[in-house]
Amino acid sequence: MGKTAQGAVWLNAERLSEFEYWQFWRNTDDADVIRFLKLFTELPLERIQELEKLEGSDINQAKVILADEATSLLHGRECLDAIHQTIANMFAGSGTGATESLPRVFVAKGSFEEGDGVSIVKLFVDLGLAETKSAARRLIRGGGARIGDDRKIEDEHAFLKLEDFGDSNEVVLRAGKKRAGVVEIGESS
Repeated sequence: MGKTAQGAVWLNAERLSEFEYWQFWRNTDDADVIRFLKLFTELPLERIQELEKLEGSDINQAKVILADEATSLLHGRECLDAIHQTIANMFAGSGTGATESLPRVFVAKGSFEEGDGVSIVKLFVDLGLAETKSAARRLIRGGGARIGDDRKIEDEHAFLKLEDFGDSNEVVLRAGKKRAGVVEIGESS
């Protein structure tokens, strides 16, 4: 997820995208949400006290508010629309649509034409979807790696090929249900 070894989060958008930063806060443990709202946002205490009354799955509303507020303090409120659009498209079942907020790597088209393609394991590491190649292989063996929404990656030695892109210049790789990144055919590899 782009965290340091000690569990700290990168504040630089080049190291951890706005989406990943938002997702870090959204995945806060239920027990920590109110404390984090007090520490890491500028919400009025009255509003936080209202959120403190939420129970069960309603606590997710407070997590979204925490993620929105913490992210807007660091990256500005203007990035929230793209994040919310990405979430609506990717995680609420409305297709693969907007991917602007997802972490992204560019691979030169020649990388696909010169051989077997690009190692899926390497791409998972490059996107920050796995910390190491070993972790990426475990993710694949455990059934948590996908190309797009539907295609499960079953071979840890698989390569992403040009035909995986179809008519698009990008493809989404998924690690579990909540994390995703984009491989785009571009200028640099």
